[in-house]
Amino acid sequence: MNQAVLHVKGRVLVGRDEDQARDELWVVGGRISYDRPTGARDIRTVEGWALPGLVDAHCHVGLGPHGPVEAEVAEKQALTDREAGTLLIRDAGSPSDTRWVDDREDLPKIIRAGRHIARTRRYIRGYAHEIEPEDLVAYVAQEARRGDGWVKLVGDWIDRDLGDLAPSWPREAVEAAIAEAHRLGARVTAHCFAESSLRDLVEAGIDCIEHATGLTEELIPLFASRGVAIVPTLVNIATFPKLADGGEAKFPRWSAHMRRLHERRYDTVRGAYDAGIPVFVGTDAGGTLPHGLVAAEVAELVTAGIPPLDALAATAWSARTWLGRPGLEEGAPADLVVYERDPRTDVRVLGAPSRVVVNGRVVG
Repeated sequence: MNQAVLHVKGRVLVGRDEDQARDELWVVGGRISYDRPTGARDIRTVEGWALPGLVDAHCHVGLGPHGPVEAEVAEKQALTDREAGTLLIRDAGSPSDTRWVDDREDLPKIIRAGRHIARTRRYIRGYAHEIEPEDLVAYVAQEARRGDGWVKLVGDWIDRDLGDLAPSWPREAVEAAIAEAHRLGARVTAHCFAESSLRDLVEAGIDCIEHATGLTEELIPLFASRGVAIVPTLVNIATFPKLADGGEAKFPRWSAHMRRLHERRYDTVRGAYDAGIPVFVGTDAGGTLPHGLVAAEVAELVTAGIPPLDALAATAWSARTWLGRPGLEEGAPADLVVYERDPRTDVRVLGAPSRVVVNGRVVG
């Protein structure tokens, strides 16, 4: 054998349990092996605590403040996420075509949800397909075929006539649309800030809710019984007070509502976790938020009261299982992040990767 081999040693965290940890792994031909390759000569060794590449389950590559961005900007976004250790992205809505990323072996892998689907004039301009309820099924089918097994709805947004958040879709429309997505083999998620949009979406069979700031004690049991996951994006929810200040003069009711949602954000997330609702890490990077915030979001989950090991699992082992992608398994693509200290004892370690490996190549 004369091909280059990467040797990772120290502590390889294959799963969340200590008995799943290994002392070393090998990377040959971009794939993981737990057997030392016979006759290996050109060996590079990396030492530390290794995790599977981190997951950002709500991240918008190719999206800027005003809509789609040029490929050069999207590349910088993906590279910023990579430098932060994010090697698997669920792109929760983007108007840009980022399929070219799939041809780059040095960039994170992306699971796409197609373009956002929103009600006419009820979302950020330039981001979404803006349609009426009678067209929802057709657009969901279209984005299900374009995406990688996910579709993204905008479940609520400010209704200017009400001056507050309100559901975007009637119950019968989301029931038909979610059924169509499932028929086509896609899962459905939805942007939801408010309380009022959640029951219809969950009872209609939705698979995930983004942000989920409107979860209440009455709604949490429904989510738990249906197994509906949430991606809280707490680093985004931190911007609510600033948004509220900006809308105070025109929409005081909405502003007050946004502040209340912000004030109880940690209690909301902890209540969901305590009830057994699956919680995953997502930053909402893109649009107005910078990329590379995955470590900050994990730290926010811990601040909310989620135990550090579970917060770590929400961006590592559990998140990859949920998205149907391998971790540090025999024969899997070698996407991993190495740290100088054990991230299980202090999740802030995630903010300083010592090595990043993508498809077996050390890129950082």
